[in-house]
Amino acid sequence: MFQTFTEHSSAEQSPVRLKALRAEIARLGLGGFLVPRADAYQGEYVAPCDARLQWLTGFSGSAGLCCVLAGAAGIFVDGRYGVQARAQVAAQFTVLDLPKTQPAPWICAHLPKGGSIGFDPWLHTKQQIETLRTGLAGGGIELSPCENVIDGIWRDRPPPPAAPVRAHPLALAGEAHQDKRKRLAQLLKKSGAQATILTLPDSIAWLLNIRGSDIVRNPIAQGFAILHADTRVDLFIHPARLTDIAQHLGSDITTHPPDDFLGYLATLAGPVQLDAGTAPLAIADRLHATGVEIRWQPDPCILPKACKNAAEIAGTTEAHLRDGAAMCEFLAWFEDHCQSGLSEIDVVQQLEQKRRATGALLDISFDTIAGSGPNGALPHYRVTQHSNRCLRNGDLLVLDSGGQYQDGTTDITRTLLVGCRTGQAQRRSFTRVLQGMIAVSQLRWPQGLCGRDLEAIGRRPLWQAGQDFDHGLGHGVGSYLCVHEGPQRLARSDATPLQAGMILSNEPGYYREGTFGVRIENLLVVEKAPPLPDADTHRPMLQFRTLTWVPIDTRLLDLPLLSRQEKDWLNAYHATCRKVIGPRLSGAAHPWLVRASAPI
Repeated sequence: MFQTFTEHSSAEQSPVRLKALRAEIARLGLGGFLVPRADAYQGEYVAPCDARLQWLTGFSGSAGLCCVLAGAAGIFVDGRYGVQARAQVAAQFTVLDLPKTQPAPWICAHLPKGGSIGFDPWLHTKQQIETLRTGLAGGGIELSPCENVIDGIWRDRPPPPAAPVRAHPLALAGEAHQDKRKRLAQLLKKSGAQATILTLPDSIAWLLNIRGSDIVRNPIAQGFAILHADTRVDLFIHPARLTDIAQHLGSDITTHPPDDFLGYLATLAGPVQLDAGTAPLAIADRLHATGVEIRWQPDPCILPKACKNAAEIAGTTEAHLRDGAAMCEFLAWFEDHCQSGLSEIDVVQQLEQKRRATGALLDISFDTIAGSGPNGALPHYRVTQHSNRCLRNGDLLVLDSGGQYQDGTTDITRTLLVGCRTGQAQRRSFTRVLQGMIAVSQLRWPQGLCGRDLEAIGRRPLWQAGQDFDHGLGHGVGSYLCVHEGPQRLARSDATPLQAGMILSNEPGYYREGTFGVRIENLLVVEKAPPLPDADTHRPMLQFRTLTWVPIDTRLLDLPLLSRQEKDWLNAYHATCRKVIGPRLSGAAHPWLVRASAPI
């Protein structure tokens, strides 16, 4: 099994560790220290050796920041993680909700004027530090870069990842790394820059057509890279990890041990491009110290990586059909067993077995979320031996899962009914969530709009009933890369114009704390919209094409809430499920598909 059910997080040692950290902070003459979730590569997920926030506090979510002062310790989390953080952290930590409570005002309220907060410049970007520094200036508080204080007291810290790096086939990548490097190097030349420094592992993986296993569930290798304007690349991953792909990399890519990275920066002739939002501040500090001119520009890989080419779209389309068949095999099994004393762990294990049976699964794309009843109200719930709950008649089960296949990354959520009947509140909430998902799936919009321009459409049916949810409507997804990929998102903060080839999730939800949760999710790819018959098209339009083909549980619908158009969409969706998934199913699962996709 890829997924395990041990409790990775424990707050038992937090009081002792917090005391040791405060002693070090005092010894250094600091008023406090920042402990972010991030690592030096600024990705969403971190290796065990970099899980400093979890080691200190017990909080295991994928986003958060702890500020430790002499008399207070605050951990800042967004709406996805408030309930989880309060359940996981020790009483010595105060859980603070973002964006309602921001770090700077909280620090100013708890630290005397003239104090200083230490931070590790490898774990924060220029953008983050400048924002925080501006907020602290009014309180007369300074930010002081220093060595990582956690690392000095973490005696049993795990070693860094060291697995071999592998090549990603050209047939699936769709473009040779030589051509990608040439394409980006031409942009560097045009801007007058001599090089760009890449710090995001998925950017490096995309550029060089390589994959790794340094971060669980994400096929990336951690390292840094420098792309020069003449197309050369200096790659800072230990050469011993690259022996199997030396021929793939070729002579224009020079490999170096990671410890040589800082010294090499001093040899660069500027200008050098650096991303203020993703590069560790330590890199900028080093370039400034050696007199290298910095030009603050976005990571040049992020946008072309997000706009999938024809080979990547064909691969992910096939991956979703394969994964959809595995999901349907599971759902047929679930229908027969859901009232036989199943637990959440049983569900997760059986679903993974169905994906493994495809013979193509390389990993799951994230730990499966299988939250029944009140656990379904935790958007990022992860079942453990301690939290495992048996399914009960009338429960809703929020099942959010995905697979990593060499040709694509999948992510799907279905909310399932355990038994035959449930409450009216559950059915009405489910129906409104589905209405939001349908509305987004049907969208056509003028080219140039961003995710923030579309996101409210998926919330409208909930808003009309006084309901909402505390996560974005959707996130970008990689092509056999990270299941969460930028820059595009369906979120209020997103300012990236959507472009053809971008893959996004469409996942409205509703969560009633302590009672139930609902989420329905398909993946979509952006494509050019064809002209409508007899339409006076005024500008180029885009639309979504659905990638995910798995029936939606119609037993949970409150049918009078649905319009005729919404019913037609759902019937057409289910007809396509029968057409494209049916031929891939076993004899046992095919009758289930016919029943589950019957017209309403």
